[in-house]
Amino acid sequence: QVLIDVPRSDLAKELAQSETKTQVLQDTLQQVLDRREEERQSRQLLELYLEALKTEDSVLSKVAEPQAAPRKEMDVVDTGTSSTGPPVKTALSDQILATLREKPAPELCLDSQDLEEVLKEDRAVLASALGWARQKAGALQDACEQELSKRLQQVQSLRSLRSTAGGRRGLA
Repeated sequence: QVLIDVPRSDLAKELAQSETKTQVLQDTLQQVLDRREEERQSRQLLELYLEALKTEDSVLSKVAEPQAAPRKEMDVVDTGTSSTGPPVKTALSDQILATLREKPAPELCLDSQDLEEVLKEDRAVLASALGWARQKAGALQDACEQELSKRLQQVQSLRSLRSTAGGRRGLA
């Protein structure tokens, strides 16, 4: 950094080189410093990503319970509250509904696909299925939407890092 900050003419005199060669040297040094900073930032982002994965894995392992049916199948749950009216049906699985009811921050316990399913569900149907007020179900859907958005941003950041790293390999 010191060599970059020194005025070009002074550095050229000290090195007994032309100012053109000195400029090339300073530009090269600046590129090295820029690359190191980008690598440092990439490492920090990767460490945050790995830490988030560990946290998510530990949360998911606490939630994971044996299932009788494969996970991909979705149950239609009859949650009608009265025998006179038509039953309210939701496409959410029993496991998703249980997670939504029982966990203090269920959006952190669901995978991205489950979050999307919760967001697709009609707010009134979700409230009825959970036995909650519509406002509480809406707040849950908002939290799920924020979590899904955050996850998508992380994926985009990683893709950007990969493309930047891949472009640098091609230049080297």
